[in-house]
Amino acid sequence: MRVLRSQIFWQVAAVGLLIWLGYILAQNIEANLAKSNIVLSFDFLSAQAGFDISESLLSVSATSSYGAVILAGVINTLVLAVCCIVGATIIGVMMGIMRSGGHYLGERIAGLYIEITRNLPKLLILLALYLAMVTTLPVVRESWSVFGLIEISNRAVYFPIVEQGFGLWWLWAMIAVWPIAICVLGKVARRIQDKTGIRYPVIWPVTMCVLILIAGPAMIGLIDYQISWPVLKGFDFAGGGRISVQFVVLVLALSIYHGGQVAELVRGAIASVPVGQFEAAKASGLSFAQMTRLVILPQAIRAAVPSMGNQYLNITKNTSIALAVGYSDLVSVMTTSINQTFRPIELMTVSMCVYLGICLIVSWLVNIYNARVIAVRA
Repeated sequence: MRVLRSQIFWQVAAVGLLIWLGYILAQNIEANLAKSNIVLSFDFLSAQAGFDISESLLSVSATSSYGAVILAGVINTLVLAVCCIVGATIIGVMMGIMRSGGHYLGERIAGLYIEITRNLPKLLILLALYLAMVTTLPVVRESWSVFGLIEISNRAVYFPIVEQGFGLWWLWAMIAVWPIAICVLGKVARRIQDKTGIRYPVIWPVTMCVLILIAGPAMIGLIDYQISWPVLKGFDFAGGGRISVQFVVLVLALSIYHGGQVAELVRGAIASVPVGQFEAAKASGLSFAQMTRLVILPQAIRAAVPSMGNQYLNITKNTSIALAVGYSDLVSVMTTSINQTFRPIELMTVSMCVYLGICLIVSWLVNIYNARVIAVRA
């Protein structure tokens, strides 16, 4: 009881000290700003921004407010972070398996990749890829066509999209149902397997059903998908959707760079699996792919989850290098806004709060998964 009281006392004292230091810091900042006749205010967020951003999922323009433009930058940052996390995970897991697979050539290729990516600055990789794509890909008028559906140039990748209407809402609804159905039916399949030992596939049947629900109504005329196709007009394509070269380069660069670090985490996690698990899997007649998917990876990923969470946080924060290639992420929008409004403290505060919130959410999700994995392992 005495030890518990002592712990509570020191924790309360530490929190009180932090609050006091924060108060002193705020008073110091306020006094210095008052000397310079600067008043903190966020009223400028509702004012007209006067500048546009290169690409956004939100419909913003030069007449939009600073708040709307900053929100568009936040969404761009989130989309970029998610794509880079997925890319780095896929590359890292593949290279980690190759590094530990026992195949001579595969181990050497994976080892070379890991050493190169771990010892090169991410900004150098980004600029090298950007220069290579800009100089190698053709100009818009000479774009590469992929089956007449996708156009690739040194400016962007153009593709057809479904326009506004009931068809678009139905498409998004089916995309939202897909992961929910996989999770629900996956739990049901696991319960059946625990009781009967019979394993039922889930992902492919659910995916096929969703594809049928998307294409079926259109084939019988119940839903009309209004497709917008990219058409060359003047110096650029009109209609359809586009993904800028800057976005593609950022996803590739950060995925490749962090993929090497994730690969080392996966290799270490695989090395932590007891040798007896490998021998038992081989004795059961499992192939290398089956042994990796059913025996090794489920145990290795559990050991790698905490470290993978740190990598995901690093990826989220490293999206700020998008400024180097002109992609309109949160930092790029913040920099332009500071140059126009001369409100660096307010804008930096907003940016720090956004990055802090994103990273806390990522950490929270990783911790939830880690707690679930630990519970299963226990």
